[in-house]
Amino acid sequence: MNGTQAQDGSRSTSDWLDANGGVFIAGIGLHPYQFPSDTPYTQLGLTAVRAALEDAGMQWPQVKSAYVGTTSIGMAAGRVLLRHLGSTGLAVTQVENASASGSFAFRQACMEIATGMSDVVLALGVDKHGDGRRAITKDGLERLSDTATIPAVKFAMMARTYLRERGASVDEMAAVAVKNHANAALNPFAQFRKPRTLEQVLASPRVAGDLTVQQCCPRGEGAAAAVLVSGHAIQRLGLDASRCVRVRASVAGSELNERQYGDAATELVRTSAREAFEQAGIAPTELDLLELHDAFSVEELIYSEAIGVCEPGEGAHYLARGDSRIGGRCAINASGGLIGMGHPLGPTGLGQLAEITRQLRGEAEGRQHTQARWGMAHMIGLGSVSVAHILAAAG
Repeated sequence: MNGTQAQDGSRSTSDWLDANGGVFIAGIGLHPYQFPSDTPYTQLGLTAVRAALEDAGMQWPQVKSAYVGTTSIGMAAGRVLLRHLGSTGLAVTQVENASASGSFAFRQACMEIATGMSDVVLALGVDKHGDGRRAITKDGLERLSDTATIPAVKFAMMARTYLRERGASVDEMAAVAVKNHANAALNPFAQFRKPRTLEQVLASPRVAGDLTVQQCCPRGEGAAAAVLVSGHAIQRLGLDASRCVRVRASVAGSELNERQYGDAATELVRTSAREAFEQAGIAPTELDLLELHDAFSVEELIYSEAIGVCEPGEGAHYLARGDSRIGGRCAINASGGLIGMGHPLGPTGLGQLAEITRQLRGEAEGRQHTQARWGMAHMIGLGSVSVAHILAAAG
């Protein structure tokens, strides 16, 4: 399905990605995610960009525009970083949207390609571990609880509700972390590369409620980049079309008022995913790969149900049957997810897209999901904004 046509004959918004010959990922690159270090952010970002250019078989002067997702570095980080590749006069835009910063940088790049403004655009996510200050703590409002805006507390409460309503156990929730740490152990770009047993996950220090340290994502630093091109430019630029992964959906949104604590984030995921599937013209059950926001283990169970890869209440059973493992029905967080691969914020969403691209090309050595054709990268930012992308293999 390439979009729909309105009754008045005009093109609907669902087919905007088909303009300019379509939007494709030609190259990907990462700097491994790592714990905070003295490595300059310029080194992190340049490593990812150079790898993406090499992967695409392109040169820096061919890039006409860049979008840089970051949260903690400071003003004009993109320009400071990219000038080390050469001052070519390209447009540089910095994007910040919490955990979804890199995902939104990628979405802006897609828009620029689709509108025909540029045929080659860079999307880059880069971050160092910052002070973590959030705008919500500076809104001038008093709160009943000092912990009301702390993510770990919010998701611990959501976990209690989920486990009670679904009749699931703490062990079943912790099994998410076991799977994702195992996947990360196979990923050379992951911050954690050591498999964990269920006993180790449960025995790690408690953070909030039933969530232990190994069920929570680490903060750190890293970078991820993607070079996007238009379909019309693939042949002209001499690119390998068999390695160009197509972007078939790009959807963004923000929360609505919630009736029950935690419902807003879940409904946001559900709505944005549904719109992405409509745009791509596929059903959730057709996904082969799903990278989602698992900053806390319970999120994978909640969101896999909300996205529709399994039925409501089936999240824990889907995992227990092996359906969400690499080689299962739909590999969820084959990269290791935020829990295993890490969550440096700015790069995280682009790292998801890089993982899916690698998988769809059949190049995920050591962790390749068989016959992968469709993948979704879904990201939320502080539970209040969301962005979903669906990618399709070439051919």
